[in-house]
Amino acid sequence: MTDRTDARDARRQWIRETVAARGFVRAGELAESAGVSLMTVHRDLDALQSQGWLRKVRGGATGMPSARFHGSVAARTAAMPRTKELLAREAAGILTPGQTVLLDDSTTCLPLTRLLAERAPLTVLTNSLPALTALAREPGISVIGLGGSYFPAYDAFMGLHTAESVAAYRADVLFLSTTAVTGGRCYHTSPETVQVKRAMLRAAGRKVLLADHTKFTRDGLYALAPLTDFDLLVTDDGLPEAEVRSVRAAGTAVRVVPRDRTES
Repeated sequence: MTDRTDARDARRQWIRETVAARGFVRAGELAESAGVSLMTVHRDLDALQSQGWLRKVRGGATGMPSARFHGSVAARTAAMPRTKELLAREAAGILTPGQTVLLDDSTTCLPLTRLLAERAPLTVLTNSLPALTALAREPGISVIGLGGSYFPAYDAFMGLHTAESVAAYRADVLFLSTTAVTGGRCYHTSPETVQVKRAMLRAAGRKVLLADHTKFTRDGLYALAPLTDFDLLVTDDGLPEAEVRSVRAAGTAVRVVPRDRTES
């Protein structure tokens, strides 16, 4: 049984890497290359999709971002990294020592982990494994991990138990990002993400959304919350002025930072 499990895990790892590298691969081609049945490949794709590694489509699987798939952690981390740092620097400026902070699992909010020690002492609650690892080394930061089911594709803890863990706390400030903003509403690509982030919104006093301008050009499948649920939007100057005015007119404050012009 162990040998069969090892072979399955190795095959699924190969499928993940192949789909990520090529963007789209046909199920029949995967089955032929792996020397397994088409039914076995479909089971593999179902499992990998449930973990957030890829998305099944007609005839095969894709790793390309879409309304139903946000892309890999590596791809998201590599997207506009300097602009994310600028957003994080602006957001960190609202903190005062002694506060309790909720931090989501987004790659947009992750740069905050390098800035929080400047505002210490702080207590930080997060479901992000990279954030937990980074903050554990920071002086003056007390870290509380929000447990639950670990989703490797998100490098975070997600789902019902994580949402219940959030509900046991009350934070002064929440820093959160989103996959897409359309029609004044935030969207994500997985229900597990929405479940946890809605719990975070309920558990925080002040709610801060970090979203670069590209988030306003994307789509998502699952609605999270309207922009009006946030007290502050931190974005970059790639967002059109008309959009900024619309957000402010609806009651959410907006801080705009100059983006890194070398990033698209």
